Amino acid sequence: MAGELYVVGFGPGPPNARTPEAVEAIKAADVVIGYKTYIELILDLLEGKEVVSAGMREEIYRARKALELAGEGRRVAVVSDGDPQVFGMAPLVLEMASRLDAPVSIKVIPGVTAALAAGALLGAPLGSDFAVINLSPLLTPREVILERVRQAAAAGFVLALYNPIDKQLLREVLAVLRQMRGGGTPVGVVKDAYRQGQRVVVTTLDGVDVESVDMRTMLIVGNDETYVWRRFLITPRGYHRKYAYP
Repeated sequence: MAGELYVVGFGPGPPNARTPEAVEAIKAADVVIGYKTYIELILDLLEGKEVVSAGMREEIYRARKALELAGEGRRVAVVSDGDPQVFGMAPLVLEMASRLDAPVSIKVIPGVTAALAAGALLGAPLGSDFAVINLSPLLTPREVILERVRQAAAAGFVLALYNPIDKQLLREVLAVLRQMRGGGTPVGVVKDAYRQGQRVVVTTLDGVDVESVDMRTMLIVGNDETYVWRRFLITPRGYHRKYAYP
């Protein structure tokens, strides 16, 4: 009899940022599979469970192992921080399952993604239309990333930039944005959102310290309407164009 496979997003890390559904799915699982750093963030949920931990860039192994164990009738949870659809494990697991036509029950369980966690710490930078772009060139060509940034900037989107692991590429991205929006455009830089060592910086495109940025950092770049008030980044939703208010 085929088992069940949950692809779970547990949010930024701390227990109070997990959804009840995510917690229930992990607790119900016989086996929990995840990147070793993610496993360390949910140790309080893993008592008595079989745990399969793998390193960075072993996503295919994790997905294959999850489908294999679920196919044996086990109840399996594949865990991602944030949301599993947003640069997480859900696309790969479902793609692999579709290629194999795997006879298992699969459920994707959402979580608070990094853009929303960082945005909340910054105030309301995502108050209007925004785009999320992965800056890692491991799976997407550099020229494609730069073109996506250029097009999203031209369309006026606030940009949530994930996985800025390549510092040279990040410099090129920031150069494109400065050219299109100006160096004074507000930027929020959030590292380790809701985790130990959390750091929140409000700066500008000219002021981004590239050397301090790593893969645990999220950058949110404002659009032409985004402004800074006290420690907050605010992107108006548009009420000021339609209604009179203080």
